[in-house]
Order: sequence, then structure tokens, then C-alpha cells
Amino acid sequence: MDSSVIPSTRPYLIRALFEWCTDSGYTPYLAVSVDARVQVPREFVKNGEIVLNISPDATSGLQLGNEWIEFKARFNGIARDIIVPVDRVLAIYARENGQGMAFPAPVPPVGGPIDEDTSAGKPTDPPPSNPRPTLTRIK
Repeated sequence: MDSSVIPSTRPYLIRALFEWCTDSGYTPYLAVSVDARVQVPREFVKNGEIVLNISPDATSGLQLGNEWIEFKARFNGIARDIIVPVDRVLAIYARENGQGMAFPAPVPPVGGPIDEDTSAGKPTDPPPSNPRPTLTRIK
């Protein structure tokens, strides 16, 4: 490991607060800022964010890793694979009392989002003059 790179404390704090919630009998919720890397049911995303119940009763195969949070959960009775990059987590808190921790919002990449055209070395369209975020439904 490069000694000049300090690991983020975010995944460690998420795991600690998850443990505190479950040990205390609370329901741990994650607030997530959704981007293209976040795999969640898009129909439940509101204003670019989603709140996920990550309690042991609501998830299967929960893995709270240093880079990714992964689990299976049911949405309207349909099992879905959920994958969240740790850097997209905005907060973890107890549903019952709201206690937990918020994290700084993710910073967008310099020069805008990376798409396939950019990675292939092709030019992309210029950004719109009014860069308001929009939510696009993906089916």
C-alpha cells in the first residue's frame, strides 16, 4: 500500500454505525446519492437519492466493504441485487431516532461525467448552458 494515500474513514464509520444500530435494536438506513455506478431500482430514486434499509431482516448477503456495499433486497416483492460505491453514501442512521452520521456529498469528476466516448478518446458534446441535474428513467 502506498504510504502517501490515506484510506477513507467512511467505510469504517459505516460499519461501526451499522453495528451500533443492530446491537441497539435499531434499523440501519443508508442515504445514497445515485449515479451511473450505483445499482438500485431506479423507480425508487427521488431527486437523485435513495434510502435503503440495510437491516439483517431486509437484506441477504450484506457485505460492507471498503469500496462497495453489496446485498440483495426485495422491492415490491421482487429480489434485486444492490451495489453501492462507498463514496456515494450520504448518511447512515437509525430509522427509529435518526441518530447516525452524515458524510460530505460526493464531488463530481472534473470535466463532467465520464462516458464511453471520452474513455475511447472520442470528443463529447459540450455541456449544456444550464447544467441542471436531471433524472432519467432507465428500463
